[in-house]
Parts: sequence; C-alpha cells; structure tokens
Amino acid sequence: MKQSLFFRSLAAISLLLLITISGCSGLSSPNSLVGISGTRKQPGAAIFVSQQAPVMISMLVNPEKLQALEREGELSKLKTSLLANTGLDYKQDIQPWLGDEITLAVTTQDIDRDSSNGQQPGYLMALATKNPEKSREFVDLLFSKRTLAGANLTTEQYEGIKLISDSQEIDTKSKIQNSLAGAAIGDDFVLFANDPKVLREAINNVQAPDLNITTSSKYQEIVKQIPKGALATAFLNLPNVAQWQGLQLPESAIYDSEIVSVVLSNKGLLAETSLLAQAETAPPQEQVSQPVEALKYIPASAGLAIAGTNLSSLPSSNLTQVWQQLKVAISGSEKDVVSELVRPVVDAQTGSELNLKEDIFSWVQGEYAIGLLPRPEQANPDFVFVVEKTETTPAGISHLDEIASSKGLSLNTFDVDKQKISAWTQLKATKFTDTQQREKYAIEAKVSGVHISQGNYEVFASNLETMNEVLNAKNNSLISDRQFKNSIAAIPQPNQGYVYLDWAKSRKILESQIPILRLAEILAKPIFENLRSLTISSYGSDTAIFKSGVFFQVGK
Repeated sequence: MKQSLFFRSLAAISLLLLITISGCSGLSSPNSLVGISGTRKQPGAAIFVSQQAPVMISMLVNPEKLQALEREGELSKLKTSLLANTGLDYKQDIQPWLGDEITLAVTTQDIDRDSSNGQQPGYLMALATKNPEKSREFVDLLFSKRTLAGANLTTEQYEGIKLISDSQEIDTKSKIQNSLAGAAIGDDFVLFANDPKVLREAINNVQAPDLNITTSSKYQEIVKQIPKGALATAFLNLPNVAQWQGLQLPESAIYDSEIVSVVLSNKGLLAETSLLAQAETAPPQEQVSQPVEALKYIPASAGLAIAGTNLSSLPSSNLTQVWQQLKVAISGSEKDVVSELVRPVVDAQTGSELNLKEDIFSWVQGEYAIGLLPRPEQANPDFVFVVEKTETTPAGISHLDEIASSKGLSLNTFDVDKQKISAWTQLKATKFTDTQQREKYAIEAKVSGVHISQGNYEVFASNLETMNEVLNAKNNSLISDRQFKNSIAAIPQPNQGYVYLDWAKSRKILESQIPILRLAEILAKPIFENLRSLTISSYGSDTAIFKSGVFFQVGK
C-alpha cells in the first residue's frame, strides 16, 4: 500500500482555512480584517484538473496575508511542521516565489483504474509562482534533498516538460512508501503529485482543453457563483465524491455539482454553498427581506432560534429537496431535519408525540419563530413558538386543543398580570396530613403548554415561567440582541429565514441530538474554541441553483 504525503497536505490546507476563522478572535479591531481577500476570481489551476475529479480545493490568497489573523502563531507552526525533516526553510525556500493560489485536487479515485490491486486516489497540488526561476530552483532543491535522504530519483521529459519523481520506503515492515512527483509548468505554476501518472494527466488536461474542468458546462455555470474576494473555494462533483467516499446518492438526487466559497468580513466568516441542479427542482421557500418580527417574542437567553415564513410550504420546497439528498446520502435517513431537532423538546414538555409537519407546520402560513431556552436545572430546554395570525391559525389551535384533550389534558384560561393565558393542564390529587393529623387532599395542575394572543401573533411556551420571560422580554428579545443582529446582517437578503445558534448556550442541546458533533469539535478545535454564534440560511430565487450560507461569528 502506498501512503502519500498528500494526506498531510490536504489536512494542512484545511487547517489553513480553520486558522483564518479562529484567528479572527485574536484581533483587537474589526478593521484588521479589511483588505484580506482573495485576489483571483476563480482557481487558475483548474486547467490541470479533469472533469471527472471528485473534489478541488483552492486557497486564493497568499498565506502571508493571513499572518495578521494569527493569535498564537498557528500559521508559522503549520509551515514548520509541513517542512519538518525536509531540510527546507519556508521563509528562504518557498516564500520568495509563492503566489496567490494553492490548489489541491483529488483527481481520480484510483490512479491505475484497477480495483483488483486496491484503490489509490490521485492527488494533485498546484502552487502559483510569482518568480518562475526561484520556483524551478525549489523543485530541484526539494528532490535533491529527498535523494540525499535515500529516495530513488527518476527524471523524464513529457510533452516538453521535465518531470521529477521518486519513491522512498519509510516503513519496511508494512511496505508503506512516501512517493512524490513534481514539475515546473511554464511561468505560472509548480505541480506536485503522489504519482507521475497524475502529473502526465494534468499536462494532458491543459493540452486537450475538452478534458479539463474549466470546459465543463456545469463548472462554467457554478463558478459564476463565487463571490468577489473569496479567500478559498471548493468544487465538488457530488456523484464522484459519493463514490470516492463509499456513499450512495439517492436515485432521486437532483443536485450533482457544488461549490463552496469562503469570504471574510469584519464580523466573521461566511461559507457560501451553491448547488447546481441537473433536473427540475421544487420552488424556493418563501423569502423575507427584513428580520422576522416574530423574533421579538423570543428571549435573548435562547440558545437556538429558527425563524422564517410559511412553514406550510416547506415540505414542497427546494430546501427540503436539498436536506433529503444530504441526509439520504450520509445516513440513508429521510427524516425531516427541523422536526427531528425540535421534536424531542416538544414531546418531552407536552407528553405527546406530535407530528410536527401535520399538526403544526401545515397551518403556519405567516411568520414563525422557534426558540429553545436552555435551563441548567433540567435536561431539556424550554421552548417558545411564535406564529403570525392568519386565517388558518384558529383551526390550527383548535386541532392542538383536540390533541391535548385526547391525551387527557384540559384546556383552562386564567389571567396573569391582566393578560389572558390558555393552558393545557393535567390535574393530580396529592394526599397529605394536616397539623391535626387529618388526611387531606390538594389538587395540583401540571402544565404541559401555554399560549397567549399578542397583537398579530400567537405565542406558545412550554410553561408559565417561560411565558413570563417572553412577556417581559420587550427590551431583551433576540431581535434586539447585538450578537444576533450582527449575525443575520452577514446573511444576504432576501433569504428563506435562518437557523441561529448561540454556541455557548446551545452546545449541550446540539451535542445531545447530534452525537457526531463531538468529533467535529475535536477535528475543528480552532473554530469551536472561539465560536460565538453560527447562523445558517438559504437564499436566491434561481431554481437551477440552490444557494445557502453559514456565518461563523467568532471572538472573545
């Protein structure tokens, strides 16, 4: 089995992006972020990459520009670790010629296309050069040092280009080899690969343009979505990515190409995704152009909030199509994401197993907001659900009353601070002994949910204490919270609503519902150590392209 150093390089490129995110927390002023942006509209190295390549990742900025984002010298440590045991010095040997692009691609799932001898993916790294002479010297220097370390060197001419390759056995027992091939291509790029075949194919892709990714109509369409100033991009051929990773896209999969772009702002970092459809899609979810007013009834103490409009149209929207493709591809499950996130909390509070799509979402045609409020003294958070009144609201509430009644709950109304509140309660008799040793009974009411009419909205809460917090949150609501306002301001408008997570408050909720998140926290520690909030949204009206974004707000 061959073990390529490109596994290490791939991790390094990813880590550079994480440093970009996490490093923002060390900045003394948001203005320090101004001017840090990509200098290229799209990856120039795409001409070396085949149309069949599963994935291509490109950093469109010189690493030196990211130096200002460091908190504790992470970038310098990365440079040192990458060149460990090579005898090379980044500042002396690489910095003088490295340009404004680093591209890494998985070019093929199996280099020799022979599954009988195992699968060895092809990896290609392209480094832009601003000093061709210096970069050629670096290629020769790198391989000369590897030869001195015991590597077997091979040189060949291919299509007029000098290719250098070697292989070095680094573990005699397991026969693991460290293989590398390199070439200086013209005055623009230096290429490295884990096998000479990968370099030959890269050269062929340039000389026969119909082979490279830039001539693909899908790529040409989706690359238009890269925003100005993007620091990095990742292009994914979804069917080939699935095959490479041993996953299975559903037969009904509509989206087959994806591009992810990373843009830095003075408030954090926006990772924007565009998915290109290969077939007709469902219409977009109804969009909002202003912050959802229903959020004024969600207290700022909420750890998670979901807001938008017209939940009744969600099942038949392109947003649901995207979620279904993603879920089925990864886990084979077709469960509704929002329902599965909110359901455990609602069921635990109400004592009934609601079908959220049919019992609630189906009649919400106006604005809505859902908030989960963590409570240190209890396992499940409390919830607030706000809906804008429409002609379907009375029937929807009556249906909930019927469900409560079927579960043995009674509907009661009472006044609290001159406000009429409706509650679903269950009465329970408790026996006790008075001071004269006489047995007596007290009637206790267990509240399973309350709701109240407020202006043009109906507000539901898990209990009276939470409802009291809602009614007293006029100057402390989520919509007036500075951190929340900064987060949604980074999301393009109009949009299809948003999911907002205050990381410190929602962390335990998410970990209990998404166990794999713990692994993500370990792998992406720089992000999660400094993450303040995370906002997810989708936007755009083009039915052929589904656009969404995740905004990471970081800082101390």
